[in-house]
Amino acid sequence: MESHNRTTTGRSTSTALHTAYPSRRTTANRIFAAIYASALLALFYHHTNNLLFHSTTCSSFFTSSSLLIADFVFAFMWLTTQSFRMRPLFREEFPENLKRVLKKESDFPAIDVFICTADPYKEPPMGVVNTALSVMAYDYPAEKISVFVSDDGGSALTLFAFFEAAKFAGHWLPFCRKNDVVQRCPEAYFAANPSTTSETDKLKILYESMKARVENVVVRGKVNEQYITEEQYQAFAKWTHGFTPQDHPTVIQVVLDKSKDRDITGHPMPNLVYVSRQKSRTSTHHFKAGALNVLLRVSATMSNAPIILTLDCDMYSNDPQTPLRALCYFSDNELRSKLGYVQFPQRFHGINKSDIYGCELKRMFKINPVGLNGLAGPDYFGTGCFFSRRAFFGGPSALVSPEMPELRPDNVVCKPIRSPEILELAHLVAGCDYEKQAQWGYKIGVRYGSLVEDFFTGYHLQCEGWKSIFCNPEKAAFYGDTPISLVDVLNQMKRWSIGLHEVTFSKYCPLTFGSSYIGILMGFAYAHYSFGPLWSIPMVVYAFLPSLALLNGVSIFPKVSEPWFLLYLFLFLGGYGQDLLDFIIEEGTFKKWWNDQRMWMIRGLSCFLFGSIEYFLKSLGISTHGFNVTSKVVDQEQSKIYEQGVFDFGVESPMFVPMTMAAITNLAAFCLGLVVVLTGRESAFEELVMQVLISGFGVFNSLPVYEAMITSSKRGIPTRTTLLSVVLSSVLFVAAFVALRK
Repeated sequence: MESHNRTTTGRSTSTALHTAYPSRRTTANRIFAAIYASALLALFYHHTNNLLFHSTTCSSFFTSSSLLIADFVFAFMWLTTQSFRMRPLFREEFPENLKRVLKKESDFPAIDVFICTADPYKEPPMGVVNTALSVMAYDYPAEKISVFVSDDGGSALTLFAFFEAAKFAGHWLPFCRKNDVVQRCPEAYFAANPSTTSETDKLKILYESMKARVENVVVRGKVNEQYITEEQYQAFAKWTHGFTPQDHPTVIQVVLDKSKDRDITGHPMPNLVYVSRQKSRTSTHHFKAGALNVLLRVSATMSNAPIILTLDCDMYSNDPQTPLRALCYFSDNELRSKLGYVQFPQRFHGINKSDIYGCELKRMFKINPVGLNGLAGPDYFGTGCFFSRRAFFGGPSALVSPEMPELRPDNVVCKPIRSPEILELAHLVAGCDYEKQAQWGYKIGVRYGSLVEDFFTGYHLQCEGWKSIFCNPEKAAFYGDTPISLVDVLNQMKRWSIGLHEVTFSKYCPLTFGSSYIGILMGFAYAHYSFGPLWSIPMVVYAFLPSLALLNGVSIFPKVSEPWFLLYLFLFLGGYGQDLLDFIIEEGTFKKWWNDQRMWMIRGLSCFLFGSIEYFLKSLGISTHGFNVTSKVVDQEQSKIYEQGVFDFGVESPMFVPMTMAAITNLAAFCLGLVVVLTGRESAFEELVMQVLISGFGVFNSLPVYEAMITSSKRGIPTRTTLLSVVLSSVLFVAAFVALRK
């Protein structure tokens, strides 16, 4: 891996907080880009010539124009990808040198940690608890850490879990300090480290006891009085008969107070605050973006730390020195004034050895951010990110003041976190009507206007002048969960597709607005993501058009003997070859890469396609499905199937229909094409071989679909979906027969 073969240049590592060096492949990337761009220009000359001089019928015009549009989208997406390859930059941090600028504990800046959850049944409270405990145990002054948990599900079960976690933290934090524990997520630690001492045994018993109580409460669906103290009873009294996740008052509970609460060794504990903002069916709540803005305001009234870490509820810390790595950049006087955030990569545990669903998302979370490091910095991933609080209040040179002085990023909180004045103010700013006539979500805070609030917010911050850093240490900073069923993967991607369309077709389109504010390369980088759902156009065209033409004996590509055939071959092998090289260099395998490109095709025929349709229906005022939380619950049978590398279609979904149709159509075309090419007239090979190759490529990528169609297991494609796909494929063939024969 190139980033691990680091040769420090410039500043001496004996005093430097960080260093950076360019990728050795930069020159090669630029040369190849010039060659590939020339080939694309030649391709468009060929398409234009065909369209103007050889499309003499309606069917030939439709075929030529469809291929032109599909290849235009391919070329556009390739062009935007080059922004990641022009100036890739690797970075390295030296946390051991922080003592040069942070000489005592009081010099360390305070950190507010935001953890968001929304449903105790899809996001089990024990997972959220483990995430919180892992950051509370950082190698960092405990009194400088405040953890704020946003519960958008308004669940007493989650609050109960944190009362239990607070008791366990009194034992866990000193245990980690005493034994210099590296893995500070309790669940991960006990799974990886069999008990070897009586101290570890006792701690594991405490953890398992806490886990049993929490899971028992979740199963029962209510908190039994036998589990809570009289003081805690007052907190749970807020859950009255009319309390629902969609309609309830604000609940803010200080679970741990650093000024009063101590662990078993007498050390102060970090602040731990549970927040469930007020909800009303008549008010817009803006999903996760709204929850984060409430945490911004509530934390401002209680601690107002200059550094903010945002985490998904399942993204636990894997390295206790992670905040020190972030401080290597925030403590640099040359960077500090314009540094908006430091983004760590998303990494996932539990991915099977072949990553059949492409959930690692290596390009998005590892390869592309290195490319952006040489520009203005990476986009915001939504988790694993350390922000400067100041970045949420206007550009580096233009502070946008909030409506209350207590919410300013430079305000100093002097009163205790449990004081009546602080709690009253916190409840006020967490109200569902607080943002009316205010600038939250538009000029300050996390931005509204897209379901991908993380992407949209990072984009806005960079347009305002903030820079970002991609920090990718050898040891993973965070680990999270990933979906292990195909329908969950596609539903998550469909939601992202809708959100990305909301950015693309707004006044903030990266091609226009972005390029004018952050430069053309950064504008193209953001456009690569925001226009991503348009991959569905070439995927649909190439999944069906070559095969349907082949089934009707119609040639739509150059003959093997023509130079244009070599051009197509170069474009395919060149694009795929460079992608494979990038993947392998970043510690990927050929099998993972193959599955990743297969999922890229599947996404183009499913979630990208349906996300685009849903967005345009929504734009026309036609009601569509709302926001769905991705389930983090692990089903044992489902997990076993995933570990075996078997695709789990499992449930009926309309998103399975296009990919099943494509699999059927390509298989029929490939079989017929082989027969025609091998046994037909001599010219058949020259005229149809490219379509046979494309259909064959589709067949090999569809092997999991064929397996799911014929399996009797409940994890296969439902029979009704298969039958519907067969019928629609037949209709498509008849339509193509009528059109192409004319």
